[in-house]
Amino acid sequence: MPTSEARKRACKKYEQEKIDRIPLRVPRGKKAQIQERATSLNESINAYINRIINEDLAKSDT
Repeated sequence: MPTSEARKRACKKYEQEKIDRIPLRVPRGKKAQIQERATSLNESINAYINRIINEDLAKSDT
C-alpha cells in the first residue's frame, strides 16, 4: 500500500521539528563493516550509531 500524501507531510513536519541531521563520512569500506555489525545486532545503521553515541555520552555523565 503506497504512503499517502498526508502521511508524507506529517513525517516531513515531524523530522523538521524533532530531528537534527549529522552527515557522516567514513573511509571507503567502513560503511560495509558498520552495516554488517548493525545487522548482526538486528539494528539499522542509524540505530547502531545512535546507541553507541548514547552509551558513550552516558559514560561521560558519570
